[in-house]
Amino acid sequence: MSDAQRRIDCKARVFITGSADGLGHAAAKTLLSEGHDVVVHVRSEARLPAVKELLDQGATATIGDLSDLAQIRDLAHQINAIGPMDAVVHNAGVMSGAPLLVVNVVAPYLLTALIARPRRLIYLSSSMHRGGRANLDGMDWSGRTPTGSYSDSKLFVTTLAMAVARLWPDVLSNAVDPGWVPTRMGGPSAPDDLRLGHLTQEWLATSGAPEALASGGYWHHQQRQPPHPAVNDTRFQDLLLEELARATDTQLI
Repeated sequence: MSDAQRRIDCKARVFITGSADGLGHAAAKTLLSEGHDVVVHVRSEARLPAVKELLDQGATATIGDLSDLAQIRDLAHQINAIGPMDAVVHNAGVMSGAPLLVVNVVAPYLLTALIARPRRLIYLSSSMHRGGRANLDGMDWSGRTPTGSYSDSKLFVTTLAMAVARLWPDVLSNAVDPGWVPTRMGGPSAPDDLRLGHLTQEWLATSGAPEALASGGYWHHQQRQPPHPAVNDTRFQDLLLEELARATDTQLI
């Protein structure tokens, strides 16, 4: 049986954050074409036209600004009202600005804590996470002031993925480096293959292939890669979880 056929035979319900464009939109489109149930996400009602094509194909829409903690909580409520997810792909992200840590790190943490536990979790990382600093001092998790770099944020979210893999052995939790692909964020001159940029997320979210039934991996184009050493440091994982729990007043349990 082919991997594509196995996906169709095992229909999954997948929630993808940041589905209005780029990799999130592409992944949603592919999964819908393969027969899966897809729940997409946009920042505001004004962005709904961006996912009309996906809604016409059967996707369900959710709305919430991932730079706002109250709206993140409401988004989790919307997802839980739809029903259990088989997989959640934490795809949304920004490159810079005061909301950087909230969108790229706090939102995935809070959604992980509040959405009914799925079978699989996929967090979007970047090769740039290797340039991040494993130092949480002075980080403003509220989004009021710009602190931390894009590389820092991707180091933190990759660490979150590995912490979840360690603490939730019943869930497959992985991080994915999609490569530098030609999306709005990556720019039109990005050199990597756009299809490969979302293939691994789809594969980890739905495939029954033995290689995809892994946890605690950092992946690039369906191949496990060694991440920044801090990612698998359990002390750093615990410190990050403590910081995020304090910032959100929500424990990951």
